[in-house]
Amino acid sequence: MSFPSKLTYLLLSLCLLAPTLALGMEEVNLYSARKEKLIKPVLDQFTEETGITVNLVTGKADALLQRLQSEGRNSPADLLITTDAGRLHRAKRAGVTQAVDSSVLNELVPASFRDPEGHWYGLSLRARPILYVKGKVEPSTLSSYESLADPGWKGNICIRSSNNIYNQSLVASMIAANGVEATEQWASALVKNFARPPKGGDRDQIKAAAAGICDIAIANTYYLAGMLTSKDAAQREAAEKMAVYWPNQQARGAHFNISGASVTLAAKNRENAIRLLEYLVSKDSQAWYAKTNGEYPVRSDVEPGDLLKSWGEFKMDTLNMGRLGELNPDAVRLMDRAGWK
Repeated sequence: MSFPSKLTYLLLSLCLLAPTLALGMEEVNLYSARKEKLIKPVLDQFTEETGITVNLVTGKADALLQRLQSEGRNSPADLLITTDAGRLHRAKRAGVTQAVDSSVLNELVPASFRDPEGHWYGLSLRARPILYVKGKVEPSTLSSYESLADPGWKGNICIRSSNNIYNQSLVASMIAANGVEATEQWASALVKNFARPPKGGDRDQIKAAAAGICDIAIANTYYLAGMLTSKDAAQREAAEKMAVYWPNQQARGAHFNISGASVTLAAKNRENAIRLLEYLVSKDSQAWYAKTNGEYPVRSDVEPGDLLKSWGEFKMDTLNMGRLGELNPDAVRLMDRAGWK
């Protein structure tokens, strides 16, 4: 083979190889407030199916938002996954996210679980119902979040502090339903019913109830699910003493929140970020979330896992979750005035 022929052959080979090389370089950079074990398997499946490498950075939700703000347009992150609509709203308000117009996402994610302007989309639903100690509380004595302010529950309620975003969003949902004045009266009365000053996380409220410190705990159900399936016998024993009550079933429905995702303003791999986001609401991904994480799917055509099914059917508050973020400042001020530590 002559030199020109060799050169032509080499150039042709490189041209044929280029798409393969380009495919190998495809990537998306993800900042995730979800622990690695709660997201990595589905990311690995995405890579296997698409050839797109996911570079994962995990951290605390508030720390990741601060990092995005400090990095600005130089941030390597393409996609942010975080917990609670309140945090997703904060990210949007901080100017570190961008709008996405995806027909796939708009079709699969109900309107109440996504930002009206496309800045974030829900990936899974997180219920925050009333948990009660079996044999100590008669379910017929329960009805709504509002009823927990009744004097009859004095010294019987365990709940975490007011600086917790989950409680802030619960209060925000009540402001949306009942107004600031009525919600403040409720919060002031609820504080008087606390069994102890708020401390610890949701698991700690469940443990306290199981230990007899209180009869009622407010906690997200995925914590209860995690305890029921834990390798720790003490956690399983505590969780098995608890039952789930779905409040406000005759009115607006039980309070739910989301874990969700936003494409960052700085995204260099925007299309890959959107592709990953669309993958996370696929049927397989939603089923994995439901079975593994103890969270409810955002898609109505995907069934929750058997454990979640065992807690029964329920009516869910259909308030657009963007309102939880919008009303967060009002909720925080209200809780402070009510003496909710």
